[in-house]
Amino acid sequence: MGMVKLIKVSNFFTAIKSSRGLKNLTPNLGFFKSSHFYAKSQAGSDFSGESMGLVKRVAQKNVGIFWDLDNKPPKSFPPYDAAIRLKKAMIEFGFVKYLIAYANRHSFSYVPPEVLAQRKERKALNQWEKKGIVKPNVPYICRVCGRKFYANEKLINHLKQIHESEQRKRLNQIESARGKRRVNLVAKYSLKMDKYRNAARDILTPKVGYGLADELKRAGFWVRTVSDKPQAADVALRSHLVDMMDKRLVDCVVLVSDDSDFEGVLKEARERCLRTVVVGDINDGALKRAADAAFSWQEIMMGKAKKEAVSVVERWKDRDVLKRLEWTYDPETERELCYSDVASDDSDVEDYFSGDDDGSVQQEDAGAWWKLEHNTRKR
Repeated sequence: MGMVKLIKVSNFFTAIKSSRGLKNLTPNLGFFKSSHFYAKSQAGSDFSGESMGLVKRVAQKNVGIFWDLDNKPPKSFPPYDAAIRLKKAMIEFGFVKYLIAYANRHSFSYVPPEVLAQRKERKALNQWEKKGIVKPNVPYICRVCGRKFYANEKLINHLKQIHESEQRKRLNQIESARGKRRVNLVAKYSLKMDKYRNAARDILTPKVGYGLADELKRAGFWVRTVSDKPQAADVALRSHLVDMMDKRLVDCVVLVSDDSDFEGVLKEARERCLRTVVVGDINDGALKRAADAAFSWQEIMMGKAKKEAVSVVERWKDRDVLKRLEWTYDPETERELCYSDVASDDSDVEDYFSGDDDGSVQQEDAGAWWKLEHNTRKR
């Protein structure tokens, strides 16, 4: 009957539409969406799967990565690759929402010995190519225009003389424009500017030290440089972390450091029922003992941490279930429950201890229990 009513109402509205100028009276099939059969047929559709996926994403925990660059720069690995691998591994714990790194100026000027050796070899190779002693098997290709060169210095000069000047002209046009024209210029030159930046990043852009700050920013980290005072980065990172815990912005704290000064912060995070993960190279450190899970940089780069994170999450779920089933003894609560049960029962126990005499029991004025009765009657 309900479906028949819906059909009548639907035909009524289509009749009104046809009276307004529509030539053909087309049946309205919208009632199927509210019928039981439509709901049944759509139960296993992609829409329901997308909605379930959305609910799952909403229920995910917020993960914050806090990187102490003073104590734990990626010395053995390229910083951009290390940051990307770290993010991929920590995604297993939830939605990586915050990426924060602190360091002073000296940390950003650090260059690993392997990189110093590579730069020295590249400089010597440029001189040999310039003199014609060495010729590369594969020519150097300009990533902007595709032109080929058989010397690295010629490629550098080509980028500086032609493409760098073109990039400067584009930026000047955008800076001088206003309003809609500026928006149109940005849309027009965006691909060309990105193409030049990608080509010039490794060749023309001067790197301070290892290029640590720029590489981490490119990976999505918020990088903050602090003063050169001792422990300045640790203090700033610790205060930032505590502030985010107070505001309940993170559910899982990932600390990239080997500094034992952060042990108190990790213990405080666990007391607040937050998940804690440490990334460092010290196997038996105080931080790893205080955290729920710990990984080394080798495990992060090899992808082993991403696989082990799944088992860590399952272990956390089991711990939560056991915690909900845990019974705790509270003396005050148990005493109140016990007295309330006794007071509610209408039994003779209360009358017995109340001192009321109903005549059936004769009370004798007996003495103390330690006094014996010496006067016995003789028959």
